[in-house]
Amino acid sequence: MIYTVRTTVGRENAVVDALVSKTKSSSLNIKTLFHPGELKGYIFVEGEEEAIDEVVKAVPHVKGIIKKEVKIEQLKNFLETKKIEIKVNRGDVIEVTSGPFKNEKGKVTRVDEAKEEVTIELLEAAIPIPITVPIESVKVIEAIEQK
Repeated sequence: MIYTVRTTVGRENAVVDALVSKTKSSSLNIKTLFHPGELKGYIFVEGEEEAIDEVVKAVPHVKGIIKKEVKIEQLKNFLETKKIEIKVNRGDVIEVTSGPFKNEKGKVTRVDEAKEEVTIELLEAAIPIPITVPIESVKVIEAIEQK
């Protein structure tokens, strides 16, 4: 059976880590723990209800258990990997959407599709230093026409 555990928002991964280590050091019947990134303040635990009650006791950032069983069909959209196709070409002007260079604009100098990374030179930098960022953390502002 799968149950939902309420947590402090932003501390879901810490709770999962604590529950994993507590489960490993005990003989409780817990099969799976997971936290979908897009769902804040909740994690899902598969196991016997009594075992889940026991494992969450005294774990920091746990706010409680929702005592209603969750069907696996309700979780399928969290479990399926979604591949977002981002088309970036050499010469495109992009904006970085996450990471330490967030909101910076740059010009693409190289696209590594195998590693899913792009190398860019920041437009507002005094000296053009190439940086490599994941392709999913950029959005194209100005596309260069491909011949």
